[in-house]
Amino acid sequence: MTQVSEVTSDNFSEQVLAHQGKVLVDFYAPWCGPCKMIAPVVEQIAEQHQEIKVVKIDSDQAQELMAQYGIRGIPTLLLLNNGELVDRKVGAASVKQVSEFVTQ
Repeated sequence: MTQVSEVTSDNFSEQVLAHQGKVLVDFYAPWCGPCKMIAPVVEQIAEQHQEIKVVKIDSDQAQELMAQYGIRGIPTLLLLNNGELVDRKVGAASVKQVSEFVTQ
């Protein structure tokens, strides 16, 4: 079973940008209702798509990353491939929608 790991601003470069392959990044906040709704979806994607690294970032603790990627609302999912931003999805989504998003 693949784990969804927590990433911080301090280890973002090492854990996400330096990763060879796809990384799904979930920007969330503990107080955010839609973020709580999408959390099980993100975990299910991690299990179904083990070739993709899945990480979560607490947006309250990563304001500089939020600014760097132009994130204005959460939840926001970023899809990176070999450190390059490929696409983004804002708001809660179904497993099917997120699965299609990561396999594009």
